[in-house]
This record gives sequence, structure tokens and C-alpha cells, in this order.
Amino acid sequence: MPARRVTATIALAALASLLAVNAARADGPAISTPGTPTVVANEPHELTLSWAPSAWVEPGSEQPINYEVQVPLGPNTYRFLGSTTDTTITLTDLAPGTTYRIAVAARALGGYSDTSPTTTVRTAAGRATVSYFNLDWSPTNNQIQHLLKVTNTGTGPLDLSTVRVRYHLRFEGANTSLVPNCDWAALGCDRIRQTVQFFIPPGGPPGGMTTPAPPGYPIPGTPVPGWVELTFTDGTLAPGQSTGPIQLRHHRHSWSTIDERDDPSWVAATSQWTENDRITLDVDGVREFGDTIS
Repeated sequence: MPARRVTATIALAALASLLAVNAARADGPAISTPGTPTVVANEPHELTLSWAPSAWVEPGSEQPINYEVQVPLGPNTYRFLGSTTDTTITLTDLAPGTTYRIAVAARALGGYSDTSPTTTVRTAAGRATVSYFNLDWSPTNNQIQHLLKVTNTGTGPLDLSTVRVRYHLRFEGANTSLVPNCDWAALGCDRIRQTVQFFIPPGGPPGGMTTPAPPGYPIPGTPVPGWVELTFTDGTLAPGQSTGPIQLRHHRHSWSTIDERDDPSWVAATSQWTENDRITLDVDGVREFGDTIS
């Protein structure tokens, strides 16, 4: 066969193969869905996962497959945790004592997969945890009322002066007025300090975060994220020991209505204590519990 005809035959075969691949991709993803991630090891700041591999739907179109590990947050929205070409990964810098919904998707040059089913896993506890008891059955009245309790889940003494707890909320209508109160605490309210902080929306004055708000900021009607930060003047907890209940109550200066339902740390009242991992706790600046976007 002449060389030109051989070349033409090869070109036609390649084109037919490409058309077949495109036809397969028109009906769905070009790569099969990875298996549901399985927990191999669970440590306070690390999580090792594995899953069944993906494959190209149309043989002959293979390119190296990369796996993206993610937390689905909504339609076409996710938090990226890591990627690998292997079917095992160790994720680091995760928050201890926190629940994550984790999925895997396959990506490659010229192809992708559907996202795998999610695995829900709670990471191992760090040096301390926060327990939460919502005292308020109405999330739309004029106060925020709950109990908090810090427990030493580590193996050594916990210096409370190194502990920082943040209850995350959103100031609806850009009204950043909030008066924090400690009504009662087993270790004494005089040993507890509370600070209200919020983030200035884009376009605000330099500095990023302030309290109280300067004139004209935040922009009226804009929801403003922030938190009530709780710290301790002194005290030490032995392993397994807790601070006991700390009863907190917050209200606006005007006593106007507060809608708690969009606050990241809010959980509906259940008449019992719960480890609310949307409340964050740091020890010496290291996250030991909670993650608001897990």
C-alpha cells in the first residue's frame, strides 16, 4: 500500500476513534465515578482516605487521572481539600473533633467524572473540645442564650489562659451592635473575657476588622460575619476535666430582634448538650476543635 494511503487510513482511524470518544462523552462523563472514600486513619489534624479508582469510559482515550478531594457545599460549590494521582491521600491541617462530608472527583486532560458519594467522618478530638447547650427555643427573639463548656481531651494539663473560643455569627442588616453577658459560670464570670469582633465588607476602611463600627460602615443592609470571642484569665484543667457550664447571653444595645438562624455556630435547641463543631477552639493559636466551613 502506498505511503500516502497508509497515512490516510491511519488518519481516518484516529478521527473515527475521536468521534467515538466524543459520542461517549456527549452521553455522560468520559471518566467513571470514583468509589466512595473510606477512612483508613483518623488523627486530630490528619485524615487518611482511600477509594476505588476511576477508568476511562472509552478505551484508547486514556490520559493520566487526577483525583480531587473535596467537601461539597452546594450546587457546583465545594471546598477543595487536596489532590493526588493515587487512590489514597492523607489530608492535613484539618480541624480536630469536626464533622466533614468528603467526596472525590476524577479530572484529566479532556475528561472528568461525576463526584463520588460522600463519606461523613468526625475527626479525632484534639487537646480540647467545646460542648454547647442552646437555652433559647426561639431563634428570632432579642437575645442569644446558650451554655458553653470546655473539656480537656488531651493527655496533659490545659492552661485556660491559652484557650480561645469563638462563637461565629452574622450581623443581619449590618447592625453590629452586640452586648455580651456572662450570667453565671461554674469557675466564675470574673475569670472570663468576651470580645465582639466583625469583618468590614469590601470597600470599607483599612484595618479589616474593628469594633465598634466607624461611621458609614458596614454598608447598611449588608450581612456582616463576626464572632463573640471567649478567653480565660487563668485556670488549669487536668485531662478529662471541664470548666463546667458557662451561661452566656448577648443582646443588641437597642434590644431589637436578632435572627440566629443564619449564624454558623447556631444549632436549634434540643434540651441537651452537644459537641457543636461550628464553634471553634484554639490552644496557643492552634485549632483544636471546630471548623465553620467543614
